[in-house]
Amino acid sequence: MTTLQETRISVRYSEWGLAGATIFFGAFFLFEVEPLIAKAILPWFGGSAQVWTTCLLFFQGALLLGYLYAHLLSERVAPQWQIRIHISLLVLSLAVLPIFPTERFKPVGSEDPLLLILGLLAATIGLPFVLLSATNPLVQSWLARRERAGGMGRPPYKLFALSNFGSMVALLSYPLLFEPALSLAEQIWSWSIGYGGFVVLCSATAWHYRTNSGASVLQAIASDGESPSWSERVLWFSLAAAPSALLLALTNYMLQDIAAIPLFWIVPLALYLLSFIFAFGSLRWYARPVWYELCAGAIATMLIAMSGFSTLHDVRYMPLVVGALFICCMVCHAELASLRPKPRYLTSYYLTISAGGAGGGLFVAAVAPAIFNSTYELALIVPMTGALIITAAWRNYKDSLPKKNRGILFGGAIVLLCAMTLYLAHFLYRDLSKSTLLARNFYGALRVTEIPAEAPGLEIRKLTHGAIDHGEEYIAPEMRHVPMTYFSRSSGIGLMLGELAKDGPLKVGVIGLGAGTLAGYCRQGDTYRFYEINPLVIDIAQKHFWYLETCPQPPALVLGDGRLSLEHEPPQSFDVLVVDAFTGDAIPAHLLTREAMALYWRHLKSDGVLAVHISNLYVDLAPVVAKAAAESGKQVRTVFNGSNENGLHPSTWALVTSRSELFKRPALVQANPVALPPGFRPWTDDYSNLWSVFRPH
Repeated sequence: MTTLQETRISVRYSEWGLAGATIFFGAFFLFEVEPLIAKAILPWFGGSAQVWTTCLLFFQGALLLGYLYAHLLSERVAPQWQIRIHISLLVLSLAVLPIFPTERFKPVGSEDPLLLILGLLAATIGLPFVLLSATNPLVQSWLARRERAGGMGRPPYKLFALSNFGSMVALLSYPLLFEPALSLAEQIWSWSIGYGGFVVLCSATAWHYRTNSGASVLQAIASDGESPSWSERVLWFSLAAAPSALLLALTNYMLQDIAAIPLFWIVPLALYLLSFIFAFGSLRWYARPVWYELCAGAIATMLIAMSGFSTLHDVRYMPLVVGALFICCMVCHAELASLRPKPRYLTSYYLTISAGGAGGGLFVAAVAPAIFNSTYELALIVPMTGALIITAAWRNYKDSLPKKNRGILFGGAIVLLCAMTLYLAHFLYRDLSKSTLLARNFYGALRVTEIPAEAPGLEIRKLTHGAIDHGEEYIAPEMRHVPMTYFSRSSGIGLMLGELAKDGPLKVGVIGLGAGTLAGYCRQGDTYRFYEINPLVIDIAQKHFWYLETCPQPPALVLGDGRLSLEHEPPQSFDVLVVDAFTGDAIPAHLLTREAMALYWRHLKSDGVLAVHISNLYVDLAPVVAKAAAESGKQVRTVFNGSNENGLHPSTWALVTSRSELFKRPALVQANPVALPPGFRPWTDDYSNLWSVFRPH
């Protein structure tokens, strides 16, 4: 008997081990491909933060499709055919390897980037992603059936925690291990080969579970308790949707309104996954009263901060924001884990969770930009999350608390939440009503405001994207042509243009329009050509700012990503080409690679000047530009201007040219050479590493 019992235990451990390994590696390859494919396509769409949000939307939608496939396969198809269908699709998915994005999806400027990105991702990784997504619920359903056949019946929900652990390992290992060590092509080949190994493992697992599917087992599973009610399913959906929407909205808020720290989006996503791991691993730690209080404090903190009692436009507030996100995710996911149904309804449970996650992501990534003229979604999601937590608490305590205490506790919570939400709405209305213009599209929310000044005639009109300054101008007619912010006459670009202007008319190309500030340098005989990816920016610069209009020769405006536009144009013979397409501290690396630099020199005269705006709090881009300059046989100097007066911002510009005499001129003689770190690896279209130039602020 002992030997038989030991054998059964050994077999059971092997069952769980096989299922666990398949689920872990399925989640690992699922989350490894997310940042990989996002990095591969990001250059095609201007490096916008919204590209990552759109990728997340696709990932959540594909995850939902994978869970739907797993649910229909396990519920509507005989077990023997489940195995055959899944193995066949796994083998078929190998046809898309390696997962290099196809060039036909490159935008030319007139397409809807949202639909183009979704189509590109579907064609490149669609089938593998769906099958990887289906691994967790499908293998769990097979294991549940095997457990029931062995008379055990232990729910396999803990494997969901293992799945999220695999996801988090992939998420953290990509920027720390794979991205710094491998080129993009090597990453794609490595993932593709690894996915082929996963196909073998998952097929072997499926084949292993082909037995123990008799009618008696299916009948036992079918009688596994009553079906969950629709109210329970709605709660499943809501508890999954709220943290998903909160994750995306807070990530956008942090990167646009607090600090665009490169790769920081990994932190909130990792905490989101960690909350799943804790919730589905064990609920022994989940003391509801304590966590409800923490969640109330987190929601109150976010509402108060957004209501103007303090400013969040400071990197020091990042821990506060991500901490609040983690607490809300922990409570929502713990409540979700406490509502797990019997294994019979496992796949429908996971399907509903996935639908909730996709619904929350869809609202933030697609619906909000289409219906709102500013970023109102976070102000909606935070109080709605609070209302959801109150609903969950009511469900848990409505029968255990005295009626009087229950009324005071929950009534007070509702009144307080409503009062804080109304105050937030009042603050937002009062703040945004000061705007001359509020507008929004795929690339973000833009705002035009007018700022009073102490001295008459120095009033300013300002264009912002979140907390990022995209350009300013003096409102007074006699001052409208004066360049401001990072482009003043004392800045690197101002000093350089002033020196070259002595040689005659200039032909200037500019990647990144903003308010059109650089057109303030335009003189009679000069020609300026601006490249701008966001059509809304072009519209605002033309209608709300005077720089373009005051240029003697109307500048040419080219819609589309600067690099992609230059690739399709004949040589322009620019005297100066300015690269200023960085959104705050976000880095579109495709504009700084060896191939990009070669393209710039094709459009510059042999003695032309490339001016790169490298002002950045968190990344030192000087070595990147200097390495590319050295490979092109050019000289590079940086010019720092610390002016922080009315309308002026400190700036750093890198000037690259073959004209050595330029840096001997009086205005530029103080320009600084750049010292390259030993062994610094050049950035290429196939390789870039933000960690190598990251500097904590």
